[in-house]
Amino acid sequence: MERPVTLVTGSRKGLGRAVAEHCLAAGHHVVGCSRKPADWEHERYRHVLADVGVEADVGNLLGEVRRTHGRLDHLVANAGVASMNHSLLTPAATVERLLQTNVVGTFVACREAAKLMRKRGFGRIVTMSTVAVPLRLEGEAAYVASKAAVVGLTQVLAREFAGFGITVNAVGPTPVATDLIAGVPAEAIDRLVARQAVPRLGTAADVINVVDFLLRPESGLVTGQCIYLGGV
Repeated sequence: MERPVTLVTGSRKGLGRAVAEHCLAAGHHVVGCSRKPADWEHERYRHVLADVGVEADVGNLLGEVRRTHGRLDHLVANAGVASMNHSLLTPAATVERLLQTNVVGTFVACREAAKLMRKRGFGRIVTMSTVAVPLRLEGEAAYVASKAAVVGLTQVLAREFAGFGITVNAVGPTPVATDLIAGVPAEAIDRLVARQAVPRLGTAADVINVVDFLLRPESGLVTGQCIYLGGV
């Protein structure tokens, strides 16, 4: 059996690193990327410097996957940025940064991954949204808008890629204790968690459980879905 080839964007730390390490433990070859060098390594892991918000970087990233492995089975489009501020205090530059990374970056990564996956008639793509979307979380208007766009993008790509044997689904995690929420006031996180049916922070294991299900070959009939955690 050939080892699956999995691409995880934003794999230098946090949730992306946890997903990459899980896939490695499951026997995958993993290619990861971030804007800075990774401080960890594995014999089946290759790290590429790339900003997903830069189209040329994503092209180079998928070129590396093609040269190294000749195929791609899975994409976990994890790379993203967050910002929490009242909309009246949010500059346009912040909105543009969120959209460029979270929406454009996800779109281009999915597009380029699908080009490689379609050659073998198989692929699994998982994007990342957030429970802040269905909760319509105040103070995160720009972030919520970007992640709502990711859900819409996921649903359309699922239809466009279905004929190639590629599924596209999203995961909407609850807050997980990573650098992404490190600057968010604790009381804001507490208010968000209290609105969930299961009122606790998520863990990397919670998210990986869903990602793992969506990557499985047996999940070929699951596409165009966003699985929100926490019971929102």
